[in-house]
Formats: sequence, structure tokens, C-alpha cells
Amino acid sequence: MFHHVTVLKEEAVNGLNIRPDGIYVDCTLGGAGHSEMIASQLSPQGRLIALDQDEVALANARVRLAPYNEVVTLVKSNFRNLKQALQQAGVAEQDGSPKVDGILFDLGVSSPQLDEADRGFSYNLDAELDMRMDRDEPLTAKIIVNEWEERDIANILRDFGEEKFARKIAANIVKAREKAPIEMTGELAELIKNAIPAATRRTGPHPAKRSFQALRIAVNDELGAMKDALEQAIDCLSPEGRISVITFHSLEDRICKQAFVKELASCTCPPDFPICVCGGGGGRLKLTPRKPIVPSAEELELNPRARSAKLRVAEKLK
Repeated sequence: MFHHVTVLKEEAVNGLNIRPDGIYVDCTLGGAGHSEMIASQLSPQGRLIALDQDEVALANARVRLAPYNEVVTLVKSNFRNLKQALQQAGVAEQDGSPKVDGILFDLGVSSPQLDEADRGFSYNLDAELDMRMDRDEPLTAKIIVNEWEERDIANILRDFGEEKFARKIAANIVKAREKAPIEMTGELAELIKNAIPAATRRTGPHPAKRSFQALRIAVNDELGAMKDALEQAIDCLSPEGRISVITFHSLEDRICKQAFVKELASCTCPPDFPICVCGGGGGRLKLTPRKPIVPSAEELELNPRARSAKLRVAEKLK
């Protein structure tokens, strides 16, 4: 059973300002929590297109979203292929792009992927090194760890995991694989732990957390896909359409913030205004609200995995 606690569900969906007859896209279907809430607000004239590259998530959604079959279209696709997926779903085009009224991204890995040992995402569950969100793709964490150059592994750990001991960890990995291939998550987690000074290990998160995050991002090209998808998403929004993006670490949030800032209209509203009311000029987006939304204390108590989440919402100008 694919059970996932949806983070910032109400805030992200409310940010889309749903119209019952509108066309909406959930680019990260996952456990279908956001999709279910969007679909429940649509009339028979509305439409939801939901994307995921994980067949397990899609199979779960076929059951969970069955009551909304007349308005929901499920698509197996990486969200970096957003325009193509919308074209294949028959969404009408204008100015060279299919146009929709709202797009939602809930980035990061889903709880079931973390919790199922055979996916190889978790440093707490011993499993074969995999980390693929789409199991049809060829690249795995095992390939990176056992076949890539030491400097390339170090660069991944530093750039995608912000791991300050990246070079030492990469050296440990290369030394170990000279004796035998590194096959399991437990073995890799131990190699990482041994590369980090004992004093550092006594504080903060699990010593393998940043490195496992970095490998997952590299295996799935998450940041590259995110950049591609956000650019396409802004193109695909109709005037007054909204985009909601939930990020879970600083690298994702930085990409989202930069993508929005690049498209922002100049605003002359006083700084203490929660939203732009002047209409701006020279850009395609306005922020609604200006600052990112974070989980409430109540949500964090129920779901500690939400603690690093941030929601940014923007609206396409007329």
C-alpha cells in the first residue's frame, strides 16, 4: 500500500485558486493527496492531469482517484517532459504552448520510496543500491558508487548534498570498491560514517543523510529536471494561472526562487503588503504571497518530515 502524508496540502492547493471548470496539473502525483484535493473541487467541465514516473504511485492513484475518473488523466512521465505530456493529453495550445490554469510541484522523494527497503533510498534500511524513481531508467546509485571517478563522486556529494567531507567520503568509497563492489545501502552508509570525524557524528543528522540525498539527486537528475520543468510550467500557464512549488532542501528552493525572480514583474507596492496589487510591469509573474509558506507547528508535530518544506506560489500576469 502506497501511504504518503502529503505536506502543505491545503496551502499548496489553495494557492492555485481552483476554478471548477479549469485545467490543472499535478506534476508530482506521489500519494495523490494533492491530486485528490484538486479533483474534488472540479466540476465535470474541469480537468486534472497528474504526472509521475513511478509506476507504484500511478497504480495507487488509479484506486484513490477512481471517484474522479471523469476529470482525471494519469500520465507516466518525468515532469521535465511537461509540455509533451500536456500535448499528448490533448490540452489546447496558444502561443506555441499548451495552456492550463494551475500547476503544482511537490518535490523530493515520497515516504513510501523512503520506507520500502528495496528502493535503496534509505540509509536506515539495508537494501541493494538503487535510488531510481523510474525503474525503467538505467542509472542507479550502484553504478555511480562503483564506476564513476573519485572526483566526480566528490563533486556530487559536495554540490548536491552540501557535504563538507565529500572528498574524504569519495576516497573511502574508491578504496573500498577496489576490494569488492559496493552493493548495499548499509555498506555505503558505514563507509560514509567512517569518513566523518567522530566529533561531527555526535551532533546533527545521520552522517549519511547528505550523501544519500546527493546520490538520489544525481541518479534522477532532479535539479536538471526541475529547472526544465519550471521553465515549461511558466510558459504553460494561462493569464491569472497559478503555480505552487513545494521544496524540501536549499538547492531546490534556490532554483525555484531564481526561476520566479527571473520572471517577476517590477512591483511598486509597499514592502509590508502581503501580495502584489499594483500589477507590476516587465515580467510574467507576481508572487502570492511574497514570502514562502512553511508548515505550521501542528503539521510538524504530525509529520516531522515536513520540517524543511517551503511553499512558493506565483501567478501569471495578464
